[in-house]
This record gives sequence, structure tokens and C-alpha cells, in this order.
Amino acid sequence: MDKAKIGIVTVSDRASAGVYEDLSGQAILDTLKAYLTSEWEPVYKVIPDERQLIENTLIELADDVGCCLIVTTGGTGPAKRDVTPEATEAVCERMMPGFGELMRAESLKFVPTAILSRQTAGLRGHSLIVNLPGKPKSIRECLDAVFPAIPYCIDLMEGPFLECNPEVIKAFRPKAK
Repeated sequence: MDKAKIGIVTVSDRASAGVYEDLSGQAILDTLKAYLTSEWEPVYKVIPDERQLIENTLIELADDVGCCLIVTTGGTGPAKRDVTPEATEAVCERMMPGFGELMRAESLKFVPTAILSRQTAGLRGHSLIVNLPGKPKSIRECLDAVFPAIPYCIDLMEGPFLECNPEVIKAFRPKAK
């Protein structure tokens, strides 16, 4: 069986220009390495906050590369150039609003500005696309909250079976009747 492919996309004008190191994308990579015990291959990209480029990148990772999961970081706030949620909604066939709701609820435990976050999630073909905030600490908090449902979501989309390290995170799969 082929390795599962997981897209990691950092959306940042400054990181893509090399002004600073992409700590957010690295935080996603490190978190997924800690969570997953099944074999998987990261497909990593750092791009500027350009809506058309974000849309094209998400389409490429879903349709051409075949990523079962695409996790973005950055571009989810209220600033004018924060357009990741709009790009995600434009390329998804169906939205999964529960992801954003849970991530905001989790982040509100730490900062009152979590209500400014607009992260969301949606489905494109056999890919789940999840928008995360841009701060590395927030990335882990949000992934800890939503990741238990992600392997089962991918199962339901007929994607690869993602196994997790239960000492780090427990994936929830309903028991068969």
C-alpha cells in the first residue's frame, strides 16, 4: 500500500520571502510525526498570502498529488491579506464547520482574541483540508482538539488508514456493531 500523503501549507508573505523561518509549518510536521505511527509522506509548501495561489496549491495537493489531508497554517485572521479561509471555501465541495468551531473554542481557553480567528475545514474529492492558526503554540492546541476525528473522517472518505500513537493522541473510530 502506498504511503499516505499529507500536505502542509504555510501561507505567509514573510516566510515565503525568507524574511523569517517557517516555524508554523515545522510545528505541524513535528506534531504529525508525534501523532502518526502509520507510514506517511509530507508534501510541504510555503506560499505567500495570494488567494489564487492558495487555491491552486490546495487543488494541486488534493487532485494531482492525492493528499488525504491538507493542513494549512496562516492567513486566518482579520487582516486584509488573510484569505486562506476564502481560498479553502472556494475549492471545497463541502464545508466542515465543526473543525473551526472546536478550534476557536479550544483557543478561547488561552486567549480572548481567538474569536478573531476564521479557520475552517472542508472536503475536496478524497481530501480533508483543515486551516490552522499561524502561531506554533496554537497549532498544537488546535490539532490536539480536532485530530482525534481526522482519521475516521479520512476513513469515511475512503482514504488511507491513519494509525496514531495512543500515548500521544487517541483517534476516535466508532466500534463496529
